[in-house]
Amino acid sequence: MAEDVRTRLLEGAYRCIAEKGVAATSLEDAARAAGVSRATLYRYFPGGREELVGAVITYETLRFFQNLAHAVAGAPDLETLLVEGIVVAHRSIEAHAVLQKILETEPERLLPQLSLESAGLIGLLAAFFEGRFAGHRLRHGVEPAAAAEYVARLTLSFIGSPGGWDLADPEQVRELVRSEFLAGLLPAADPRPEVTGRRGG
Repeated sequence: MAEDVRTRLLEGAYRCIAEKGVAATSLEDAARAAGVSRATLYRYFPGGREELVGAVITYETLRFFQNLAHAVAGAPDLETLLVEGIVVAHRSIEAHAVLQKILETEPERLLPQLSLESAGLIGLLAAFFEGRFAGHRLRHGVEPAAAAEYVARLTLSFIGSPGGWDLADPEQVRELVRSEFLAGLLPAADPRPEVTGRRGG
C-alpha cells in the first residue's frame, strides 16, 4: 500500500510537470493529482518539493530505460540491438513529455539529477548488456562485464550529447556503433561490412 501511494504521488507529479513545468507545479498540485493530502505527500517526501521533483526525474528515467530494454529485447544480434536501442532512445526522448518540458524550461534541473543517478543507470544498462555480450566472441582479454559497462557508459554519453551524429538516422547510428562501440570489443578479424562516410559532419 505504501509503495502504491508513493507511485501515485510520482505519477501525479509527473502529469503536473508535463502540463505546467517544474516551476509552476506546487506540492498541492501533485497531492491533488495523486488523490492524497499534502500531509500524506510530506510523509513520503519529507524534503518537500525538491525531493519530489528529484524522485520524479529518477523514476521516469529508470522507467524510460526499462521500456527501452523491452523495446529492443528481440533484436537478432548485438549490433542491431545497439543501433535500434539508440534510435529508439533518441526518438523516445524527443517524445517524452516531462523530459522535454524540463529541457525546455529548466534544463539545469535535469542534468545534475542524471549525474547523481548515473551510477544506477549505468548499472541498469550494464546488467542488460552483459547477458547479450555473454553469447558473443570478444577481443582477447575483454570480459563481458567490462564490455557491458563500457557500452552502457557510451550509450548514456551519446544519448545525452550526440555531437555531430544524427541519432535519428539509422545508417549514421550503425556507423557510430561499429566505429565507437564495437570496434575495440570484437575480435580484430571479425569482418564488418563497409559503410559510407558519415553524413552531416
